[in-house]
Amino acid sequence: MTTSTTIDNAAVLWSATGADRADRPLLLIMHGYGSHEGDLFSLAPHLPLEPVIAALRAPLVAPAPVTDGWAWFPISEPGSPDPATVAAAVTAVLDWLDALPQQPPTIGLLGFSQGGAMALELLRAAPDRFSFAVNLSGFIATGSQFSDAELAERPAPVFWGRGTADGIIPTSAIERTQAWLPNHSTLTERIYEGLAHSISQAELGDVVNFLRAQYVTVAAEPTA
Repeated sequence: MTTSTTIDNAAVLWSATGADRADRPLLLIMHGYGSHEGDLFSLAPHLPLEPVIAALRAPLVAPAPVTDGWAWFPISEPGSPDPATVAAAVTAVLDWLDALPQQPPTIGLLGFSQGGAMALELLRAAPDRFSFAVNLSGFIATGSQFSDAELAERPAPVFWGRGTADGIIPTSAIERTQAWLPNHSTLTERIYEGLAHSISQAELGDVVNFLRAQYVTVAAEPTA
């Protein structure tokens, strides 16, 4: 696996052109292990129209037998990645955000599997920067973060969806996430009977409802 830890700006898929991005919320979408930026971007037509959507490509080339796939961090121990590799991926996304020509008024996070883990870890790393996180079939990484105490005091909205037939995410990672999220988020948790490591139509509908609620809340907040 390559060790590059930068986001390829040329690979980012946007739902709007530069002129149409001004002053609009940003929704970052992050794919799972061995996938690519176009995977979850296919959900864009079903999502609320308020935010500009940016689908990022993970910085690492996934090793064989995966072909044409990417990873946020290695999976030598599924569900318990090396904290240093997770931190490097988080830094890569934050650096990419810093380099945007115009900062969006709000930023939301949505990811599947490894991308779901990234959504939670970005929220942990910079809770003041992100409005909410959507974690689909993902997990919280091991270890504690300095900002965990801040999230405990000011929990952020988090949607966590997973299936009962998901054989990819280890039980230990699910239990760790179950222990962490209720104390560090205003949690919306959904469990889908018989769903494997994927996204169902029912889950997509719940995600859309969650996102709509977040953008209604943001729009209702008074401006300074």
